[in-house]
Amino acid sequence: MTTGALAPAQTIDRYLQFCEDRELEAAGRLLTQEPRLVFPGGAVYGSLPEMVADQRGRYRWVRKHRGPYFEGRTPDGLVTVTSLGTLYGEDMDGKPFEGVRYTDVFVLRDGLIAEQHVYNDLSETGTSTPVHG
Repeated sequence: MTTGALAPAQTIDRYLQFCEDRELEAAGRLLTQEPRLVFPGGAVYGSLPEMVADQRGRYRWVRKHRGPYFEGRTPDGLVTVTSLGTLYGEDMDGKPFEGVRYTDVFVLRDGLIAEQHVYNDLSETGTSTPVHG
């Protein structure tokens, strides 16, 4: 399955919005059959439900102020998209947070997300403890 006529950055923006809205089935349709989702602390997941279950308990909710997207290509022709921005949300104690930096790096194969690499400062701000995979 491909994402049709969507540009790579549009695919990523749609995926991130689906994830924020917890429309995991729709987000999952933008992933390859065996995606690799890498999160802070070395956690690696093979599906969105697996990631959501393991990340539960780190914060009550989190969303992204998405900034620019940068597109590129790997030497073997895969498309990469980097998303920069900040996180905002509520920690497990109900305390709001905002302005926490994030960078997500995606690798797309045939228009679908094959890899997602997540980097953020949540644990550095005391908002969340790192997950160790």
